[in-house]
Amino acid sequence: MNALEITQKLISYPTITPQECGLFEYVKSLFPHFEVLECEKNGVKNLFLYRIFNLPKEHAKEKYTEKEHAKEEIKPLHFCFAGHIDVVPPGNNWQSDPFKPIIKEGFLYGRGAQDMKGGVGAFLSASLKCNPKTPFLLSILLTSDEEGPGIFGTNLMLEKLKEKDLLPDMAIVTEPTCEKILGDSIKIGRRGSINGKLILKGVQGHVAYPQKCQNPIDTLASILPFISGIHLDDGDAHFDPSKLVITNLHAGLGANNVIPGSVEIVFNVRHSLKTTQESLREYLEKVLKGVSYTLELESSSSPFISASHSKLTSVLKENILKTCRTTPLLNTKGGTSDARFFSAYGVEVVEFGVINDRIHAIDERVSLKELELLEKVFLGVLEGLSEG
Repeated sequence: MNALEITQKLISYPTITPQECGLFEYVKSLFPHFEVLECEKNGVKNLFLYRIFNLPKEHAKEKYTEKEHAKEEIKPLHFCFAGHIDVVPPGNNWQSDPFKPIIKEGFLYGRGAQDMKGGVGAFLSASLKCNPKTPFLLSILLTSDEEGPGIFGTNLMLEKLKEKDLLPDMAIVTEPTCEKILGDSIKIGRRGSINGKLILKGVQGHVAYPQKCQNPIDTLASILPFISGIHLDDGDAHFDPSKLVITNLHAGLGANNVIPGSVEIVFNVRHSLKTTQESLREYLEKVLKGVSYTLELESSSSPFISASHSKLTSVLKENILKTCRTTPLLNTKGGTSDARFFSAYGVEVVEFGVINDRIHAIDERVSLKELELLEKVFLGVLEGLSEG
């Protein structure tokens, strides 16, 4: 089977987060010679398939157990393809049924075509063709909850793998990373994300007697230039400067004759390695000196970066150039992804996948040529890594 055929089948499962809809049974049927690990919690399902190729004679057999793998003498390079099979709700006004994939004018249409069943289909197809000549451990990790909270998805599966001494050495997460043409972008890291809520306190009262009140909106006006859209650091070669962005403001009771007693500011900071939750708090404390306030900060993900000259990145770049005839830009732009969980467990991880111009949109689609080329890139990566 090729990437197109597998992707068509994957799209036909209406796997809106966290539903799995039997898709994992289909995937398992493609890999009868792979060992299977599954875990499920709070309605989220995760699947991990793995196989070691070319075992030494004393260990040679079609399958092997976790205990055998844990023995140091049979620990070859472990590479993992990872992705999610869940999709966001399709919404209305599609030209065709979002879960009945159709091909039209060189594109495959359906929910998840770009995010990320196209990428998953490509790496599943490449994995079926994997035929290394040396000892090599190939694994596949899939989750049904990436678009949602993600609490019991990839992170939980990696926790289980650590317990079984089955964490991969390297991984590619097939996020739709490309902007205009396949191969123009590899994510070698991601910014961190800090959510914040700041409440400025005042004294509520009648608008006709402002001298008897303390309007927190006046306080906000004085500090706004020092918090809204400001850069918290200067970034570096791979990260844009960390930036505080206000996402919501709320004050007052809805009446035009009442000065509010407080104003609430909700914000988010996408940040580089140079900014932390602690340094953000210190900065805001300086800005807010002398002001009555409460501040809540919560980190939803930490920034990470993989070496730009690592073997994984180099092999991926080589195969993109060879197959797509373009040199990818290495960057950390965009939102958070499950790659952060791999990094947290010490796994070298990068992200590469199809163009992202229709993700989460009506009439999501992926070009047939992209699927064909992406499968070739992934097969080339498997060959390059397994050659040692």
